[in-house]
Amino acid sequence: MSEDPPLELADIQGDILRAYGNAYDHTSYAFVRIDCEPEQAQAWFSGLLAHVTTAAPWARKPLTTLNVALTANGLAALGVSDEAIASFADEFRQGMAARAQLLGDAGPSAPREWEPGLGTGDAHVLLTINAQEAADHRRALGKMEAAMADAGGVAVISQVDAQLLHGAREHFGFADGFAEPAIAGATEDRVAGGGVPEKHGRWRALAAGEFILGYPDEDSNVDRHRRLPSAPDGPLGRNSTYMVWRKLRQDVALWRRTIAAAAERYPLGDAEKLAAKVVGRWHDGAPLETHPDGPDPSFDASANGANDFRYGADRDGRRCPLGAHIRRSNPRDALGNEGKLSFRHRMIRRGMPYGPPLPDGVLHDDGADRGLVFVSFQASIFRQFEGVQTPWINDGDIFGLGTDKDFLLGDGSGSGKMTIQGRKPFFLTPQETFVVTRGGEYLFVPGISALQAIADGVAG
Repeated sequence: MSEDPPLELADIQGDILRAYGNAYDHTSYAFVRIDCEPEQAQAWFSGLLAHVTTAAPWARKPLTTLNVALTANGLAALGVSDEAIASFADEFRQGMAARAQLLGDAGPSAPREWEPGLGTGDAHVLLTINAQEAADHRRALGKMEAAMADAGGVAVISQVDAQLLHGAREHFGFADGFAEPAIAGATEDRVAGGGVPEKHGRWRALAAGEFILGYPDEDSNVDRHRRLPSAPDGPLGRNSTYMVWRKLRQDVALWRRTIAAAAERYPLGDAEKLAAKVVGRWHDGAPLETHPDGPDPSFDASANGANDFRYGADRDGRRCPLGAHIRRSNPRDALGNEGKLSFRHRMIRRGMPYGPPLPDGVLHDDGADRGLVFVSFQASIFRQFEGVQTPWINDGDIFGLGTDKDFLLGDGSGSGKMTIQGRKPFFLTPQETFVVTRGGEYLFVPGISALQAIADGVAG
C-alpha cells in the first residue's frame, strides 16, 4: 500500500486541525450577509486572506486568529458558479434548517424559533475570531467592522461572542474539548483512545481524508485503486472541509433541579454520580469506564492516554450506561466488530461556551442567555455529524434502548426516560429539554488556495 501524501498544513485553515480555541479566552462567530455584486464582495473577501490563520506550526502564538467559512448561498454571492456549487454535498447545499426534522430540531428548537439571520439563507460568510485578551478581541472586531464599512455591501447579521469558562468547562460543569480524534499526519499523539480500536489493545490514527478533502480516507485505504472520496470540483476540493455550526442554549437551572430531584431516589449514589451516569464522565472529565467509583484528583484530561478506554468489558453498561452521552456520541467498540461500526462517524469537535455562568447552587433560571456554540469539522456532514445526531443521539435502537434519546441533548418526544443499568435498572424520568437549538448552519471551509481562487473569481 502506498504511503499517504503529507498534509499541506500551510494551505489548510488552522481551526480545523489545531484545537486553539481552548488556548484563547475570547471567541466571536460573526455571520456576514453580502448585499452587493460579486466583484465588490470579492474585493472585501480578498482583504481577509492575509489575516487567515493556517495549520502551519507557529513560531509564536498569535494574539488573534481569523478563520473563514461559507454557506452555499455565500459561495453564490461571491460569484462561484451554479455548476461548481452543484458538485458539493447535497446536505450542505440544502442547509441545516432544511434538514431540521432529520436532526430532531422541533418544537422550541425548530428553525422558525431560531435567532434572526440563522437558517434563513441570509448568512453567507462566517468569520471566526479568537483572541488571547479582551483588548485584542475588541481590536480584531473593530478591524473587521471597519473593513466591512470600507467595502460596503457586507454586514454582520448575527454574532455570538463566547468566552472560555474556568477550567475549560461547559455550563453544566463538565470538562470539554479534549476527546478529539487522532488524525494521520496531524495528531498521532492522540492515537490511544482517539483513533481506531484494533486487536490486542492497539489503536491507529484515522485517515486524514475523513476530515480534510483531497486526501485518502478509510475507504481509500482498502481500495486497490486508492480512489479519493467525493469532493467539490477544482481548487475548492483540496485542503478544505465541511463545518457544522450550532448555537445550543443550555437550561442550567433545569438540569440542576432535575438531577437533584432524581438523586433523592437514586439508590447507588448522589447527584454528582447520577450526573456522571448521564454524561459518561465525571465533572473533571474522567471517564466512568476507567473511574467508575468517583473522580480522580490526579486525572489530567489533556494527558496522552486519558481517553484510552473501550466498552468491550462493559457490555451491560454497569460502569458507563449504554445510553450515556459520550457512549452514544462515540460508541468505540460498544457496537461490536472491534469498532468498525463507529469509527467512520468521528468528527473534529470545536466550540466554545457563551454567556455568563449560573452561580453555583442556583436552581432557578436568571434569564441570561447561556450555552454552547457547537462546531464540528468533517469530510461528510451526512455520514459523520448527521450519522451521530440522528441514529445515535435521537434514537436508542442501535444500543438496544428502543426510543430512549440522549438524556442530555434530547427531549421528551421519545420514551421520555434514560435507563441506567444495574442489578436493578434505574429509570431517570421524565426527560426534560435541557438543550435547545437557537440556530445553525452547514458551512464549507476552503483551503487557503481555494480562498484565493474565490477572491479572484476563478473558483469555478
